[in-house]
Amino acid sequence: MKIIEVKGLKKSFGKIEALKGVDFSVEKGEFFGLLGPNGAGKTTTINILSTVMQPDAGEVSINGFDLKDNPKKCKDSIGIVPQELALYDDLTALENLVFWGRLYGISKSKATDKSLKLLKLLELDERKNSRIKTFSGGMKRRINIAAAMIHDPQILLMDEPTVGVDPQSRNQIYGVLEGFIKNGMTIVYTTHYMDEVEKLCSRIAIIDYGQIIAGGTLDELRGIAGSSETIVIHFEKNTDSDISHLKSEFGDRIEISDDKLIFNTGNSKNDLPVLLQKCAQHCRTITHIAIERASLETVFLKLTGRKLRD
Repeated sequence: MKIIEVKGLKKSFGKIEALKGVDFSVEKGEFFGLLGPNGAGKTTTINILSTVMQPDAGEVSINGFDLKDNPKKCKDSIGIVPQELALYDDLTALENLVFWGRLYGISKSKATDKSLKLLKLLELDERKNSRIKTFSGGMKRRINIAAAMIHDPQILLMDEPTVGVDPQSRNQIYGVLEGFIKNGMTIVYTTHYMDEVEKLCSRIAIIDYGQIIAGGTLDELRGIAGSSETIVIHFEKNTDSDISHLKSEFGDRIEISDDKLIFNTGNSKNDLPVLLQKCAQHCRTITHIAIERASLETVFLKLTGRKLRD
């Protein structure tokens, strides 16, 4: 069952076309990743889905409701974790959550009960009476997630939710999100961290220049990019011979540093002998060879031609 459907979504800011006809869908209970370089249209898409921004054209359906005709019904189905922290520093963790619960029309007693459960789930119950300004960045991010969950939404929209978070807090957040998915929640997730998407997301859409350029599981994206595998060859250091000309021979399939070669391939069985022959011709002493599944970063660079932070 599709819980989110987006068709032909367009949005411009003056002469800048932020979205040029975006199409994608999200299944109920899916952990869906939206990846793209800065300025690709990720946050604009999230802002439209969360009813914060109106599109110029296109259709959006959330939990069976048309966004244009029933924005209130759509809003009731979603929780939003924005890039910026939506918390009050001078209020305690518990007071913050109860405040957001009351804004959703929840009674004070129910909001308090729900807040205490969320604080325990996020391992912050011992700090419930501490002011937010005394919290670390990772703790604030976890409270931000709790605030989005206070009204029991079916869908969680998360825009860069772990920016500035230490590794331990990130792992705690991963565990909580995986628990949400097991309980049937749907999550739409944007991030700069490739490892997060590989670890968490069951399906991924790559957006670039305001358009979805590819979508599917990681294995499906590997097939689209023609980079299902990566051949990594390490050479003996301080060797005089030069293999940089291989870049012109193989193009963007190959990356070369002083003592390492990385080759993207869809057929390592055929390509490895050719590579070894080329390296041998230039008297490079090979110290290590590995064939690995292509990472999401490799696939992303192949499809977009630029790094995520460009």
